[in-house]
Amino acid sequence: MSTAELTGAKAGRKEWIALGVLALPLLLVSMDVSVLYFAVPYIAADLGVSATQQLWIFDIYGFVLAGLLITMGSLGDRIGRRRLLIFGAIAFGLASVAAAYAQTPEQLIAARAVLGIGGATLMPSTLALIRNLFHDPVQRQKAIAFWSAVMLGGISLGPVLSGVLLEHFWWGSVFLINTPAMLLLLVLAPLLLPEFKTATTGRFDLFSSVLSLAAVLPVIWGIKEMAAHGVETLPIVSIVAGLVVGYAFLRRQRTAEHPMIELAMFRNRAFSGALVANTIGMLALVGNAVFMTQYLQLVLGMGPLEAALWSLAPSLVIGAAAPLGAAMARKIDRAFVLGLGFVIAAGGFGVLTQMHVDSSLAVLLVGAGLLAAGLVMVMSLVTEAVVGAVAPERAGSASALMETCSEFGGALGIAVLGSIGTAAYRADLTLPPNIPAVAATTAHEGLSGAAAAAAQLPADLAATVLTAARHSFSHSMNLTSVVGALLLLTTAITVTLTLRGTTPQPHTTSPADSPELDTTSTR
Repeated sequence: MSTAELTGAKAGRKEWIALGVLALPLLLVSMDVSVLYFAVPYIAADLGVSATQQLWIFDIYGFVLAGLLITMGSLGDRIGRRRLLIFGAIAFGLASVAAAYAQTPEQLIAARAVLGIGGATLMPSTLALIRNLFHDPVQRQKAIAFWSAVMLGGISLGPVLSGVLLEHFWWGSVFLINTPAMLLLLVLAPLLLPEFKTATTGRFDLFSSVLSLAAVLPVIWGIKEMAAHGVETLPIVSIVAGLVVGYAFLRRQRTAEHPMIELAMFRNRAFSGALVANTIGMLALVGNAVFMTQYLQLVLGMGPLEAALWSLAPSLVIGAAAPLGAAMARKIDRAFVLGLGFVIAAGGFGVLTQMHVDSSLAVLLVGAGLLAAGLVMVMSLVTEAVVGAVAPERAGSASALMETCSEFGGALGIAVLGSIGTAAYRADLTLPPNIPAVAATTAHEGLSGAAAAAAQLPADLAATVLTAARHSFSHSMNLTSVVGALLLLTTAITVTLTLRGTTPQPHTTSPADSPELDTTSTR
């Protein structure tokens, strides 16, 4: 370890400015997950995008990002995190220009795939570099709380920024806005960020990289397909195949001379417990977002931009929740703070169980705000636990694992809570007997299907169908909120009992793996 790491030296102004530099790529990468929400109709009209191509334009970014996180986290540990960050910024910036000026759907899909590659290099690098910038545990908690708030804020900000840009510019502007920020990062990163890499020698394990990609992609794809189309043979086969390859990947990590993932990290309860808590937190957060978006637009009748702006309201509590959780964790056992965060989030789901068609918007915002506050408190602490529970030379791999778990959690949130909600909606929906069979089938697919079916019906019948669908959707939202509350309360108890007394202290570094720190770093 470096002298600063051993002494826990305090970070100064330069390090805090560097944290702001790291926030640039993090904000843009997290925004790119949701920035296409409003742009797709314009893209479809301009490029002649088919339904299948539209799905690939949406999904290819997340698939590539999730599949390459583990590879890029390990690669950054070996070749240098700042170097990988710079390579990722170049790829992300160039791919953004290519996406903005794409002339065919295929070109846009390819550009989105390269954006996913760039995102996979940027996300673990930003978090791992925080481990190098902030050696004092208290300062590191504050820095990671800020990191967590920026990441979640970017996801919420994406649709709003997209809507604002599309009011004044063409659809390519939602991509082109990335380029100036990446150019700024290329200038500031060499000046403010330290270089850090391990002293590990030997060839990079390309086969493990292929195995990790072949394990993650089929599982993520299978979960998303089941969420969209229900339980079918192909998604199940895909998930099973991914799990089999995942087992082969773990077996290789046990025997490889220079593994991509040090399996000994999982023996630390603070580390493994934090990964599980992070996965469940993302499951709840993303799962609820699906229902909230539909409620605002299809129940309350808001336009897309208005709905996006209101969905930002719960984000206002994020800025206070993350540092509050970090401050509490400095005074009492972090396990109790994690438990409290899950209880607060469960309380948010509890409020949402009282949502009805005629409920005040304030009820929805209070419920979503409590959910966001509790989960941000949890996720900032588990992120700090993951980073703090490993030696600095493993921070890139650990960060990548955490972000991969976030991708799994988000996919599970859509699949599990979404499937429960869909089943409850269909079971509760009662349509008038004189509705045409085709319209009835469409209406049973979901609230958006009911809206589409109503558009083809006479006014009186359409109003009846929409009223019934909105009541059934509210019922399904209540039920999924009950399930979410029970899940989070169970997690609160489990986390408190399992992680009580654990501290995220890194394991001892072997001499062969001691880090190389650039002497021209921030100190």
